[in-house]
Amino acid sequence: MSDFQQKLQKYAELAVRVGANVHPGQTLIVHAPILSAELVRLIVKSAYTAGAKLVTVKWSDETITRLQYELAPDETFNIAPKWYAAEMTEEVENGAAVLHVIAENPDLLKGIPSSRITAAQRVRSHELRQYREYQMADKFSWSLIAYPSAEWAAKVFPDLPASEQMDKLWDAIFSTVRVDLDNPVEAWKEHLKTLSSKSDILNAKRYKKLHYLAPGTDLTIELAKDHLWVAAESVNQQGHTFVANMPTEEVFTAPLKTGVNGKVSSTKPLSYSGNIIDNFSLTFENGRIVDVQAETGLETLQHLVEMDEGSHYLGEVALVPHKSPISDKNILFYNTLFDENASNHLAIGNAYAFNLKGGKDMTQEQLAANGLNSSLTHVDFMIGSAEMDINGVTEDGTEEPIFRKGNWAI
Repeated sequence: MSDFQQKLQKYAELAVRVGANVHPGQTLIVHAPILSAELVRLIVKSAYTAGAKLVTVKWSDETITRLQYELAPDETFNIAPKWYAAEMTEEVENGAAVLHVIAENPDLLKGIPSSRITAAQRVRSHELRQYREYQMADKFSWSLIAYPSAEWAAKVFPDLPASEQMDKLWDAIFSTVRVDLDNPVEAWKEHLKTLSSKSDILNAKRYKKLHYLAPGTDLTIELAKDHLWVAAESVNQQGHTFVANMPTEEVFTAPLKTGVNGKVSSTKPLSYSGNIIDNFSLTFENGRIVDVQAETGLETLQHLVEMDEGSHYLGEVALVPHKSPISDKNILFYNTLFDENASNHLAIGNAYAFNLKGGKDMTQEQLAANGLNSSLTHVDFMIGSAEMDINGVTEDGTEEPIFRKGNWAI
């Protein structure tokens, strides 16, 4: 077995045993592009070896997706995927785990009218709302991993010969998820402990607000009264742990919906809906986005903010040190799974119920009453840099350092 094959096998096992953490008797649903078939076959084998009773793979193909957006009639993008939403909701209600393999071309839908993209996203998100509520409340295990595509690799490494781009992206992915180590599973256990130590400190502090200062950014974010800082590892309704994002370097919590004021500027491009949004800023008043600016992708950003009422507000605040394994690679991935774990970031849209004490068992109305935002969307964007300072503000107004020059000060 070649070195690459060994790493690919480790990657599949890591996704099954740490990411989705498949248990005996459980169903695993895998969403994957057809180009990732080699990895997916290993995932299926690993899942059955772990005791899965059934593994179902749902394939996708970016070429077909592009053709639909180019050639299908407009009404196509307003058709609700009722059968799919019903199937996915029923599966997770019955305890299934879900694993997503992504290989996104950042420019897949470049040139497609934003109205088509927004319409498709809105109707799909609305139909899947129950499923998303389960997801945001940790009702089931889910995880997200990546697989390189030629288009993505070319975007990340444009200066390399085409023959080297895929290998370079594979190396970066393997390294960020610790597959290049002798025992990735044990390495992840230690990593999760390290992240949890930071969330424990922040939970003990009970800061009322966070104050962000950096070039182009002066932002105050009030936190929900009973907010919880959470690290990478989650616990589902059955009491089983899982890791939603692989890789991950963040600790995160929920902002108070109406408690965000000031301006924040992006520090990395955002790949969203097959388009790039870059060099953008958002201005907030009492939580609501009141102004958006962007050098690239302004129309796409505007459509994102206009998705629904909740997309005018934030749902997540996440802390990631500038000096971290992904950031230190100095690679712009054009993929949020990686770029958000190299930078402090915020999320437009829906808040996670588990970021509130008792939130997993609350209704949507109760979550809203406790200050959490609700939306059809949840989109992370990167704001961190080596020039960012963050202060925690206590109930009496005292400001204490959390980040200095982009890194932890606690």
